[in-house]
Amino acid sequence: MWVSDKLSIDPEYFSKLSMGQHPELLYIGCSDSRVTAEDLMGMKPGEVFIHRNVANIVIPTDSNMNAVVQFAVEKLKIKYIIICGHYECGGVKAALNPSDMGQLNSWLQTLRDVYRLHSDELDQIKEEQKRFDRLVELNVLEQCLNIIKIDHVQRAWYKTGFPQVYGWVFNVRNGELIDLKLDMEKEFEKIRKIYDLKPTT
Repeated sequence: MWVSDKLSIDPEYFSKLSMGQHPELLYIGCSDSRVTAEDLMGMKPGEVFIHRNVANIVIPTDSNMNAVVQFAVEKLKIKYIIICGHYECGGVKAALNPSDMGQLNSWLQTLRDVYRLHSDELDQIKEEQKRFDRLVELNVLEQCLNIIKIDHVQRAWYKTGFPQVYGWVFNVRNGELIDLKLDMEKEFEKIRKIYDLKPTT
């Protein structure tokens, strides 16, 4: 059914797919079944390289994440990296309401660290829904920072000016895709003395 549907629209659909991929985007998003990258961006197969995990977390020591980023930057020469979170994220909610979640504890520690880093701001927000939404946004910011700390990204950045990093949030309540308009060069400047890997020669 799916094959025939695709061929009815474009008889050369699979011939074109077999010719390889040349995406300019790496999308890192949440595994949540309600948030599919191609649908929310209006993209077609071959146009975006995708990595998804619980709560769109970037952990540089995660071999899977590291392999995706390295392949995207060094082999595909992608120009843009998008970290996309979403409101009503179960992983973020778990960080707001800590409990023993077994195997998930070590994964969610990164999210809990985001809460710890921004607890002064978050604890001032009395309305639970607004605090939840704000943690989603702050998590996107911190994962954007984690991306630009990665050596593969910095090497390419210093050589070519790419990839550029963007932070988005998908509002599952109304379908809006929100650009957080993060200035990642400015954000990196705040931590440059700690994480800068620019070659000295």
